[in-house]
Amino acid sequence: MRYRVIQEHDRRYPIRLMCRALAVSAAGYYAWRIRPESARSVSDRTTLSVIRVIHRESRETYGSPRIWKALVTQGHRIGEHRVARLMRQDGIRAKTVTKWRATTQSQHRFPVAANTLERAFTVEAPNRVWAGDITYVWTLEGWLYLAVLLDLYSRRVVGWAMSQRITVELTEQALTMALAKRAPTAGLLHHSDRGSQYAATSYQRVLDEYGLIPSMSRKGNCWDNACVESFFGTLKRELVYQRQYATRSEATQDIFEYIEVFYNRQRRHSTLGYHSPAEYEARAAVA
Repeated sequence: MRYRVIQEHDRRYPIRLMCRALAVSAAGYYAWRIRPESARSVSDRTTLSVIRVIHRESRETYGSPRIWKALVTQGHRIGEHRVARLMRQDGIRAKTVTKWRATTQSQHRFPVAANTLERAFTVEAPNRVWAGDITYVWTLEGWLYLAVLLDLYSRRVVGWAMSQRITVELTEQALTMALAKRAPTAGLLHHSDRGSQYAATSYQRVLDEYGLIPSMSRKGNCWDNACVESFFGTLKRELVYQRQYATRSEATQDIFEYIEVFYNRQRRHSTLGYHSPAEYEARAAVA
């Protein structure tokens, strides 16, 4: 691999200088240049070019497990350890995580529902459990707030809304979208935090109208809604922290495209056997 690096840069830097920097002999390099390339080396080089394409198309978010699964799906016969080695040698890695803070405002006068979900995040069918929460995105115009509802069966975002204000109207808009898209039957469990945007009378009235059963996390316990927390972490790591939004409109358009085009339909999810949420639901529908 070091010889390959020297070859790729031999028009920009002196070969002997690069050999010293990479701790290889110039004689060894020149001998390698005239030696026929091994079948393994050719295979590595070809596979690496495919890895680069997959990594780029994933918005540089995939690590070796997801890239390995994508290669296997495409018909490549390759081990996960080999994928990890090639990525490591080429400096290909997933974007790193940045911490963020919560937005819950639980100091309010509204009744709070019991934690009926109790961290039972594995769900057997669509439209059995939805989980919702709110996060924020900074723009040069000020904060933009995002409310989402995830179907825990497939981790698909079934409802979302964005606004410059963190209000009950924001969460109601996300709920309205989810109800229109999915048309769930009565009995669906709706889980959220204890914030006023979910505990408000108007929001709970909509849940009651459609026969949805409210469930809320315990006070100050983010793990009770870990799936949505995980989604927000993914969104910020893979998109938001890579941008500097000038306007809320710019952020809204970017987040819309991420959710509806990339996350729901393309992004491979480890808990779904490395299928996208849409693909996971489609496979289950024909099973």
